[in-house]
Amino acid sequence: MKTYFVIFLLFSFGAFCQDDNQVNEKDLRTSTDITWKANKELSENDFIDAEVNYRRAISKSDKNTVAPYNLGNAYYNNESFSEAFGRFKQAGETSLEKPIKHKSFHNMGNVFMQKKDYAKAVEAYKEALRNDPTDEETRYNLALAKELLKKDQQNQDKNQDKENEDQEQEKDKNQDQQDQGENEDENKGDPEDKENDQESNEGDKGDQEKEENKKEEGDEKEEQNKEPEQGDQEQKEQPRPNQLSEQQIKNLLEAMQNEEKKVQEKMDAKKIKGVKTKNVKDW
Repeated sequence: MKTYFVIFLLFSFGAFCQDDNQVNEKDLRTSTDITWKANKELSENDFIDAEVNYRRAISKSDKNTVAPYNLGNAYYNNESFSEAFGRFKQAGETSLEKPIKHKSFHNMGNVFMQKKDYAKAVEAYKEALRNDPTDEETRYNLALAKELLKKDQQNQDKNQDKENEDQEQEKDKNQDQQDQGENEDENKGDPEDKENDQESNEGDKGDQEKEENKKEEGDEKEEQNKEPEQGDQEQKEQPRPNQLSEQQIKNLLEAMQNEEKKVQEKMDAKKIKGVKTKNVKDW
């Protein structure tokens, strides 16, 4: 029983697989016919009907990878890049044929280039070349994507350095402002301390004024207590304008006495000369 049962199941499963394959082939043929219709509509610039039929063909059979690929091209030409990428991805991942895989990944790379996502574009072109290493257009696109990726990374590094520099400058600026604020707070000080300093300065100023007043009073008293004789003597000793000093008078008197003495001596000499003398002969 068990053996026959197994045989029966195997026979039934084989019949089911055969029927399923026949259904899949039928659906694939129907999907292919719809795809050709959509291609014709698209060539006639009837995008709306073409889109509808491509979707019908895709839903009819997942084995038809041409339909999503062609729909992706239609979206790409209308610059609907997100929708185009989804259809290219569907075709590239489900297709077993390398030509379809190559074209799908190539076009995925083109979508990434439009979005300036150069890193993903590089990976997509590499996958396309794995399925067709002879395609020079894909190779050129790969080189271009690498070059743009390099420049993009350099710009990002420069922007990052600039951002870091701006952050550092802003940090230094904030620190300077903080230090300046602290210095201002230190200069302001506590109001009580400031008041005490002011009172201390006023006290010092008052003491200084008292000392100066005492000094002035002492000078006045000393001037008042000075002896009159001393003041008169000092006043006497000071020569007045157009008046000879005591020493000058003394010198003048001595000069006059000397002059008078000289005159007296001359007169005495004349008297002696006028007296007659006796001549004494020497016999």
